[in-house]
Amino acid sequence: MISGRYPIIGTLLVLVGCSLAPPYERPDPPLAQNFNVEGLPVSPSSLTNYQLGWDQFFGDTRLHELLTIALQNNRNLRIAIQRVEESRALYGIQRADLLPNISAGALAGRSRIAADLSPTGNAVTSSLYQATLNLSTWELDFWGRVRNLKDAALQSFLGSEEAKHAVYISLIAQVANNYLLERELDERLATARQTQASREESYRIIRRRYEVGSASKLDATQSELLLNQARVELAILERQREQSHNALVLLLGVPFKPESRTLSQVEEGFIQDLAPGLPSAVLLNRPDVLAAEHRLKAANANIGAARAAFFPRIVLTGSFGSASSELDGLFSSGSKTWSFLPSLSVPIFDAGRNKAGLALAEARRNIAVADYEQTVQGAFREVADALADRRWLARQVEVQRASLITHTERTRLAQLRYQSGSASYLEVLDAERDRFISEQALVQTRRTLLASAVNLYAALGGGLMPVNTTLE
Repeated sequence: MISGRYPIIGTLLVLVGCSLAPPYERPDPPLAQNFNVEGLPVSPSSLTNYQLGWDQFFGDTRLHELLTIALQNNRNLRIAIQRVEESRALYGIQRADLLPNISAGALAGRSRIAADLSPTGNAVTSSLYQATLNLSTWELDFWGRVRNLKDAALQSFLGSEEAKHAVYISLIAQVANNYLLERELDERLATARQTQASREESYRIIRRRYEVGSASKLDATQSELLLNQARVELAILERQREQSHNALVLLLGVPFKPESRTLSQVEEGFIQDLAPGLPSAVLLNRPDVLAAEHRLKAANANIGAARAAFFPRIVLTGSFGSASSELDGLFSSGSKTWSFLPSLSVPIFDAGRNKAGLALAEARRNIAVADYEQTVQGAFREVADALADRRWLARQVEVQRASLITHTERTRLAQLRYQSGSASYLEVLDAERDRFISEQALVQTRRTLLASAVNLYAALGGGLMPVNTTLE
């Protein structure tokens, strides 16, 4: 055994394998064990569709096209990808410090010493030719300082990978929600145009009745007011529709031609059904939670590096090669040259620098713990809010559908009462206005209900493609 025959070498090997970093333990997430749905705890594994890729979760082919364009051209996603490459390069630089840095060098030179400076009193011309392999300041990592710095860089790299995944999921949700908003506005515009056309016709009839004396000027004025309200609402919706398209162009990263499709045309089969029912521990696989955990691991490794600063550092420097005064004798017998320069650095007095460095590393680890717990809590709230939206918005849609039916019937009765002379046109105006508002609100709520499913899908970490990270 090596440690038996060469006790010093065995001891060194043991020391090189040690690490002063504290053992990593994932903090217990400060959460309830399960999400609450309708006041009752739910059982695991009944929600699985969030694990589908976006191309399987979303059923709308046009949205598939837009998502594909966005994932290829969105600038935020490009920045996130380059952040990953930046972290990968930094990790590669840090990992390289574990191994010796060996370089080859060659030197050729001639020099002349003047006669009055020469020990012999004669001018001397000399030549030097040298070829060497050089070992540059390789630290023997007895206390794990370099390895802990490498581990911290690795965790930073993995954290940037997860941050990219979080941007990826967020982009999918933003594109889907903006697409739904466009569809909502298209449907509201179609309704507003129909309403405007209907009110133009009503205004024409009432104005004609006023002109022949069968209706009052007040009725004509109120009818015109109702028409102008429809025109104003239509202008507002046109502006919102154009702004919504501009927002979607920004997300996609390239211009594209707008199209008009109502929410009713895409509503059925837009997404896969999401049946709530899973433990809150599933949130630990969300990209932002994983990124926070990687930051915590990096901070933990930095404590080991800070602790190692209290111990001696041994650095090796040396070279091996051949040297000669003649070029043809550079590799001849007897031209061998070498140097070996180990150095030992022992901290004695540093005015508290190492102690402060350790305190800083521990404080950053504590910050990372709180950051991790806060990230998990934020993820839990996002999912809980999305579940609440799914539950109550569905109920709201039902009530608003019934309310619209009532408003439509009220408008019909008000028209009949006005035509029979038993009510003023003001009653028709109020009924028409309330019905229009109810119709517009129902479309908005239907879109919000679909968006809540998109948000729940994203909050659970859905939409990710398989990830293969092989760095060690």
